[in-house]
Amino acid sequence: MLTQYIRNFSIIAHIDHGKSTLSDRLMEFTGTLSARELKSQTLDTMDLERERGITIKLQPVRMEYLYSGSNPDFVSNTKYILNLIDTPGHVDFAYEVSRSLAACEGAILVVDASQGIQAQTLANLYQAIELDMDVIPVLNKIDLPNADIPTRSEEINRILGYKESEILLVSAKTGVGMEDLLNAIIERVKPPK
Repeated sequence: MLTQYIRNFSIIAHIDHGKSTLSDRLMEFTGTLSARELKSQTLDTMDLERERGITIKLQPVRMEYLYSGSNPDFVSNTKYILNLIDTPGHVDFAYEVSRSLAACEGAILVVDASQGIQAQTLANLYQAIELDMDVIPVLNKIDLPNADIPTRSEEINRILGYKESEILLVSAKTGVGMEDLLNAIIERVKPPK
């Protein structure tokens, strides 16, 4: 496969903002795993990860996706390889995050729509910027009753500098916004060199 059809990306966020759930949903939407095969936090394989509900070790997964966006620079129904590296959100595992980011060209920056930007959000973003990565800001958990999309979008714009039109709205739990996110990965993340 030509490298122009490959995207290497990571998911970064503060702890409990939905990285592992988002990884699970991306695997479901790409057909990497069926809904029946999926279990909560599929990529968290260590007992301690499952017990504590956190990601400790980076975990890669290869997915295939047929591009379905409307951007004329990309051919619809073209198969892309999406290599995802799930990363820890807990500050104690920052080294794992840096190792993951070094292997990628892009990052999905997940922000919880009810909690907003947190300390680890910023720390992970700064690492991604330092590595000249393509960053896709994502507002997750938009299905929650206490989600405050206008306030959180404004916060992402004011603090992180992303335009409202660049922020994707998703619910990793329900699957809302997954196709838009998959197409954005193809459109916004550079292929490997």
